[in-house]
Amino acid sequence: MVHGFAGRARRAARHRGATPRERFSTPGRLAWLNAASTQIGTTLDLERTAQEFVEFAVPRFADAATVDILERVVQGGEGDALSALTLPASRAMAVQTTPELAILEATPVGEITERTEIPHETVMHTYCMRQRRGVLVSPMRDADFSRVAPTDSAADKMRRTRVNSYIGVPLIARGTLIGMADFVRAGHRRPFSATDLQLAEHLASRAAVFIDNARLYGRERAHVVDLQRTLLPRATPHTPGLSVHAAYAPAADTLGVGGDWYDVMALPSGRTALMVGDVMGHGLPAAATMGRLRAVARTLMTQDMAPERVLARLELATRDLEDEQVATCLCAVYDPADSSYTFASAGHPPPLLVEPGPTGNTVRLLEVPVGAPLGAGVIPYDRLRVTATPGTRLVLYTDGLIKSRRVDIDAQVDQLREAAAAMSADQLDGGGLLFTPQDGKARFDEAVWLVAAGLPGAELSIWELTEDGNAAARARSLVSGQLGEWGLSDLTDVTELVVSELVGNALRYGHGPGQLRLLRGERLMVEVSDRGPDLPQIQHAELSDEGGRGLQLINMLCRSWGSCRTTSGKVVWAEQDITSV
Repeated sequence: MVHGFAGRARRAARHRGATPRERFSTPGRLAWLNAASTQIGTTLDLERTAQEFVEFAVPRFADAATVDILERVVQGGEGDALSALTLPASRAMAVQTTPELAILEATPVGEITERTEIPHETVMHTYCMRQRRGVLVSPMRDADFSRVAPTDSAADKMRRTRVNSYIGVPLIARGTLIGMADFVRAGHRRPFSATDLQLAEHLASRAAVFIDNARLYGRERAHVVDLQRTLLPRATPHTPGLSVHAAYAPAADTLGVGGDWYDVMALPSGRTALMVGDVMGHGLPAAATMGRLRAVARTLMTQDMAPERVLARLELATRDLEDEQVATCLCAVYDPADSSYTFASAGHPPPLLVEPGPTGNTVRLLEVPVGAPLGAGVIPYDRLRVTATPGTRLVLYTDGLIKSRRVDIDAQVDQLREAAAAMSADQLDGGGLLFTPQDGKARFDEAVWLVAAGLPGAELSIWELTEDGNAAARARSLVSGQLGEWGLSDLTDVTELVVSELVGNALRYGHGPGQLRLLRGERLMVEVSDRGPDLPQIQHAELSDEGGRGLQLINMLCRSWGSCRTTSGKVVWAEQDITSV
């Protein structure tokens, strides 16, 4: 069996005329092993760490080396405790040879080897992994090649290249088997000895820890990315009057996963809220903080608050976070009535406005007043209102899209502007800016990108109402005529009742109505504004009360209703499902 076979191999090993690369003195071996700590595991990438391992071994220690890692380890799982009947699947991760041995048929990198049954115990790979101990075959005899090589063709090429010895060592990290490494020598080079086997085992034990560190980090990164993706919108919601494309892109560098986020929310009157943000730091804490901030921001935006007020409230909420995190955020609200955007910024990079023209795009860097980042404890925030021309695209992003370790941030912004100016509308919508090179290198930080463009022909009607007794009758007439033009006459009765109640409340409690808006999207929305500061609430009406039931009727007849304050008063709206078109 193998024990006797390996013992014979050890006894047959002889020290022949050795060159400096072949024989180490004791201090030389220790220095070589110590060098492994600086040359293996320079990154936390599993494949790169395995390749560094074989490159370190060839040609100083061996003429060829390979590394196989258990497939479940490659996928981020734990190592394996072997069963009595099967060997786990493994994947070839790295191969390195001298030029003379380049014709050897090693398992191609990336190929998975499945073993449904245990091969004969004399097969070196099987013995090494099952016994979790190194194997030395030295010198190689004709029958030994079939025990070492994966195929007959590979065994034949080992004979032709005069491979004279073989070492196989298990990769064991933290008491768990994670893979195996193979080494061979050939030609006139001194065959491996028992001392070389010990040296290989020491090297493998160090490399296994580096490989396992890469596995653990890769698994953590995958968990963070999964967590972050679950905390972001699963799909960009449809909003009337605005086309939105957005995406999150993890960094090429494994250290870049953190707390970037975006959100898109439909607001009353066909308006749309857009947000992008970036929590400082990386890893699970940043991703968790991002989820909490996004939830708070979404709640505030659904209250139809102005962007600067949303950031002020969000700043207060950030102070209560136990993590003491700092974040940047840019908030924008699009109004299809006049194709305008209203912005507020908490330390976030400025947005781009890409305007098409006959000779190409014109890209403007919007100078949104920059307030302090969230968590810095500084309020207030100022707004900027911009009107967009037809075909204009708004680009929001996080700093991962422009960050560079060597180039000034202003230069990177200029490069982003040039890239946007050279792109077509389809390229912008498709995320072309995500692939803009940064100083000739891939992004090292994660990035969020969002492109919004107003849609022509939004079905939105706006009327000014007078502060007299005829306001309700005129409002009923206006909505009835518009619904007829839209082919929604079946909604006329309910809509007339709703608009009568909203206009009546504006006359009685809100110092007279202001604007009446009727929006047709996936649903039908009616909105009436006034100058009153108090928001309406449903109240319990006694049987003897003559009034107080208007909002109750609206609540029963409509899908939803609500109100929000504005700079000049408030807006009350009601929304109905469209049952027929």
